[in-house]
Amino acid sequence: MKKIRNYSNIIMIFMTTILIILLAYIFWITWNEVYRKVVIDPFYEKGSLLLTVVYIIIYFLFAKIYEGFRIGLLKTSEVIYSQSLSLIFANLLTYMQISLIAKKLVNPLMLGVMTAVEVFAVFIWAIISNKLYFTVCPPINMLMIYSNKSAIDLMSKMEGHKNKYNICSMINTEEGFISIKKKIDQYEAVMICDVESSLRNKIVKYCYKKSIEIYMTPKLSDIIIQSSDKLHIFDTPLLICKNHGLSYSQKILKRAMDIIISIIFIIALFPIMIITAIFIKLYDGGPVIFKQKRLTINNNVFEIYKFRSMIVNAEKDGEARLASQNDDRITPIGKIIRKIRLDELPQIFNILIGDMSIVGPRPERPEIAEKYIGIMPEFEFRTKVKAGLTGYAQIMGRYNTTPYDKLKLDLMYIGEYSMFMDIKLMLMTVKILFMAESTEGIVDGEVLPVAITQDDDTSQIF
Repeated sequence: MKKIRNYSNIIMIFMTTILIILLAYIFWITWNEVYRKVVIDPFYEKGSLLLTVVYIIIYFLFAKIYEGFRIGLLKTSEVIYSQSLSLIFANLLTYMQISLIAKKLVNPLMLGVMTAVEVFAVFIWAIISNKLYFTVCPPINMLMIYSNKSAIDLMSKMEGHKNKYNICSMINTEEGFISIKKKIDQYEAVMICDVESSLRNKIVKYCYKKSIEIYMTPKLSDIIIQSSDKLHIFDTPLLICKNHGLSYSQKILKRAMDIIISIIFIIALFPIMIITAIFIKLYDGGPVIFKQKRLTINNNVFEIYKFRSMIVNAEKDGEARLASQNDDRITPIGKIIRKIRLDELPQIFNILIGDMSIVGPRPERPEIAEKYIGIMPEFEFRTKVKAGLTGYAQIMGRYNTTPYDKLKLDLMYIGEYSMFMDIKLMLMTVKILFMAESTEGIVDGEVLPVAITQDDDTSQIF
C-alpha cells in the first residue's frame, strides 16, 4: 500500500499539467481569434506565446494561493471553488493587460465566455482527478493514540475525510508503551492526539524507525520551536527561538502596507459603508456603529468599531454569549452584513490610525482575555503582534473553532510571519467570504462559557 501511495505526487503533477495545458489552449484560442485582432500595433506569434506564458504564471500563482491543486486533500467542491476563484482573478488581471496592449478598454464579453468555459473544464477536471487519486490511493489505515477527550473532537473532524483517512482503531496512553508499539505495527500511520511529551517522543522515534507515517496535534512549544533558526558555529547544532514577535524592519514594512491598503479600501468601499449605515439606521433607528474595548499588541487597550448587526442592548440581561445559527438578537440587516462580513468594515479606520493591522490575531476583550489566561496562560502570547482585521486563525479555522486551536493558529502566524504571508492571507480572505461555514454560529441551545464571546456587539455609539 505504501508503494502505491508513493504515486500520489505523480498523479497530482500529471493532472495539474493536463489542466495547465488545457487552460493555456483555451486562452490561446481566445486571444488569437478575438483580442489579437483588436490590437493596433502588429503582435507576432512569439508575442502571443509570451502572453500565454504570462497568463499561465498569473493563474498558477492564484491557484497556489487558493490551494486549487490540492486534489486528494480537499473535497472536490473545494477544489472547484478554489480554481474558479483563481481563474476569475487571473482573467481580471489579463483583461487589464490586454486593454493596455490594445491601448483601449476591449470588450470583456469573450473573456467572460472564456472564464465560463474554463470553469466548466475545471469542474470536469476536479471530478476526474479526485476519482483517479482515490482509486489509486485508497484511504490510509490509521491508529489513533490519545490521552483525553479532545480526541473525540478530532475524530469527528477526521470523519469528514473518510476517503483520505481511515481511523481503524484507537488506543489510550494508559495502556502503556509496550501495548502501543504492538498496536502501531498493524497500521500504515498513527495519529497522536494530545499525548504527554515523554511518551510522545518514544512513539515518534519508534514510528520513525519503522517508517510509519505520523500525524499529530502540535503543542504550543512545538509551534514556538517550529519558527526557530538553525545555528551552525560549532559541531553541536543549535536552534534559536528569538521570541520577539516581528523585527523592527518587519514592523515598518507592515505598518506602511497597512496605511496604503487601508486608505485604498476606505476610498473604494466608502459608498458601500454609507449604504450599509443607512439601512441599519432605517431598520430600527438605533445606533449604526458600536464600539468595544479590545486588546492589541503588548496588551494595549483600544476601541474597536463595527457596524451594529444585533438589536439594541443585545446583552441587556448581562449574559455574554456567542451568536447562534438562528439567534433572534441578530437583525435582518445584521444577518446580511454578517454573512458577507460588511459589519467588519469600520475596522479599516482602526487600521489607519494604528490600533490594528490588516492581518493579525483577532482582538479580544480584556475581561475575556483574563479568563482565557486563567485557563491557558499562553493566550497572552497572541499580543506579541498587533490585532488584525483578518488572520491565520480566521482563515484556517471556523467561527466555532475552539479558543485553544485558534491560539495555535495565531502562534503559527507570529512565528512564520513574512510579508508574502500577509499578502496571501489577504487574498485568502476573499475566498472565505463566500464560505458559509466560516461565519456560522454555534448550534442553537449549545451552552458556552462566558469566555467565548469575542465578536458579539453590545456597546453602541452614534
